[in-house]
Amino acid sequence: MASQTSSLMLVLFVLLHMVLCTIESKPTTENFQRLVGCRKGHTVKGVYELKQFVKKLGYLNYDGGKHGKDNEFDDDLEAAIKAYQVNYQLNTTGILDDDTLKQMMKPRCGIADMIIHGNKNSKSFYRIGASQYEFFMGNPKWPLSKTHLTYNFRSSVDVYLAEDIRSVCFRAFERWANVSHFTFEEIPEDYIADIEIGFHSGDHGDGYPFDGPQGTLAHASPPTGGKLHYDADENWSTSPGPDEIDLESVTVHEIGHLLGLQHSLVPDAVMYAYFDSGIMKRRLNRDDVHGIRVLYD
Repeated sequence: MASQTSSLMLVLFVLLHMVLCTIESKPTTENFQRLVGCRKGHTVKGVYELKQFVKKLGYLNYDGGKHGKDNEFDDDLEAAIKAYQVNYQLNTTGILDDDTLKQMMKPRCGIADMIIHGNKNSKSFYRIGASQYEFFMGNPKWPLSKTHLTYNFRSSVDVYLAEDIRSVCFRAFERWANVSHFTFEEIPEDYIADIEIGFHSGDHGDGYPFDGPQGTLAHASPPTGGKLHYDADENWSTSPGPDEIDLESVTVHEIGHLLGLQHSLVPDAVMYAYFDSGIMKRRLNRDDVHGIRVLYD
């Protein structure tokens, strides 16, 4: 009996340890708050986790460098923080300050802002006049002969918005159809569609696990991958309150990725990476329209 009790206690301890590790592995403002003020030359517990988070955003890749797995705030991390601050019009110091941390921790799309190899950016940037749209590396796009795209729905978890998603996607696709040469059509789920849309939770098999409420909201593959995934654990709504995320705004954004647009640096653009709770941003900005037309010109 004593042996069984000991075994049960051991199992409970291991499970508790796993849960705590899972909680601690998700970056939060509280986790990083102690790092505010850190700069090049500092060695502080938690900098390693900051490096991993900045890497996830697309600004850092040590490529096997010696500081990739330690807590030293090195040259590469400073350069990455500066690049992020430039992109989001923050004070460019290379220091993790309050404003930078606040921006980083906002809910956002799961697609990285940049693809970095060492210290080099390999994404296509377009800064023509006031334009701030961007394309994926290599400018992937649908073949010119492929103008009619089909889509369907396949989720691995049930969500209460399952019925709403069809009308949400119809409207979102129409917005892009109105400014491009594309047309879109929903087909039954037992057919093979060009685009597959679904709600998923945590690790869902594509190598980009979701992280629960807030953080990463959704992600989509560039052409011709055709995958659009929502994090089922978010507080989604079609008429969002102060603590809810607008499903349609995120859908319009992710469709832009499906068509080949990367993130825009224009805060009013649909393709801006971040989303504020309670806010609807469904209409395409001039920057979004210009981007999709240049890509397929």
